[in-house]
Amino acid sequence: MSDGKIINDPVFGFIKIPGGVLMDIVDHPLMQRLRHIKQVGLASIVFPGAQHTRFQHSLGAYWLMSEAILSLEQKGIFIFDSEAEAIKAAILMHDIGHGPFSHVLEHTLIEGISHEDVSMMMMEQVNREMGGCLNLALSIFKDQYPKRFLHQLISSQLDMDRLDYLCRDSFFTGVHEGNIGSARIIKMLNVVDDKLVVDSKGIYSIENYLISRRLMYWQVYLHKTTVATEKMLVNLLLRAKYLFQNGAQLFATPSLRFFLSNHVDAEFFGSHPEALEHYGLLDDSDIHCAIKEWTKSDDKVLSLLARNMISRRPFKVEIYDQAISQEQIGRLEERLMQQTGVSHDEVKYLYNVSLIQKDMYDINDDHITILFKDGSMKDIAEASEILNVSLLSKKIRKYYLCYHKN
Repeated sequence: MSDGKIINDPVFGFIKIPGGVLMDIVDHPLMQRLRHIKQVGLASIVFPGAQHTRFQHSLGAYWLMSEAILSLEQKGIFIFDSEAEAIKAAILMHDIGHGPFSHVLEHTLIEGISHEDVSMMMMEQVNREMGGCLNLALSIFKDQYPKRFLHQLISSQLDMDRLDYLCRDSFFTGVHEGNIGSARIIKMLNVVDDKLVVDSKGIYSIENYLISRRLMYWQVYLHKTTVATEKMLVNLLLRAKYLFQNGAQLFATPSLRFFLSNHVDAEFFGSHPEALEHYGLLDDSDIHCAIKEWTKSDDKVLSLLARNMISRRPFKVEIYDQAISQEQIGRLEERLMQQTGVSHDEVKYLYNVSLIQKDMYDINDDHITILFKDGSMKDIAEASEILNVSLLSKKIRKYYLCYHKN
């Protein structure tokens, strides 16, 4: 049994990990791999301070979960010690399946399988290696445990994952609009009829949380330069994948080569055990290392995109309220071919057309319920004086046209 540790976190202070199962999870190679995967992908292109990792985020979410358990127990909500350990284990591992640069490469190196699916596979692997001691954690994580509110603490519209990443990403990017009162929200949590609710005294904190989340998405996660750089990286890897699968000899680490050389979809992933092993060895450094070498490639498109990534020359971005027409795309392709000398088959790697949409609060998802002193309950959309259903659930749509700058 491993000894416990006290970790100094810049956002929440000292985080204590007790010896035993939880410390064994933290020490596991699949968890340690998260030290080398940035929490906010390529946002550091815009916000130089955003160098924090998925590992830090996992520890922060664990700390918030510990605080939430303590707060609920103080209100008379009974949680067994085994349940408390299980949900702490589950929140520690909730992002264990993230690939390099977080969401950026999810549908590039692999298709038809999400990081949540990979996380579940990795959690089951860790559970087997630890002799089945994470069975309860997996049951809660899959929402198969009778106490449904425990799952809501891990995954819901007001879970510990979201509370941490908003606080943490706001701190490291310096975007103070994303700062939320996580401690206040946790103190206001309660449970009624096996569902997580928020005491009415916390309604203003929830309003701030929802507004802050919206601001962080459009100001940080979906910042136009971040999106443009991500699209360029995706195109770069798609070009490398095309070249690999057509016999080109390019530099890549063995694990990156595995995914570039094979068409890896959900069926392939499930039938080839080595796929999970290679995925577990991939992190941001594999991509960085390859890109530096690809700047010297004989392939014009690959070297151009690689040099742009290394030199921080992202795609130019144009944002529209309406769908971008085929005529506009055709004119762009002609211009890019003339400027760069690439062929009609190659020009698709020099631009990207995307629809990006996000709402502040999904009323069709599990609700954020406000509990009043008289025992009555209302959804936040109904209880709030400044927010309404149409505003909360409105999907903001933006059409991004990203393309190479000559």
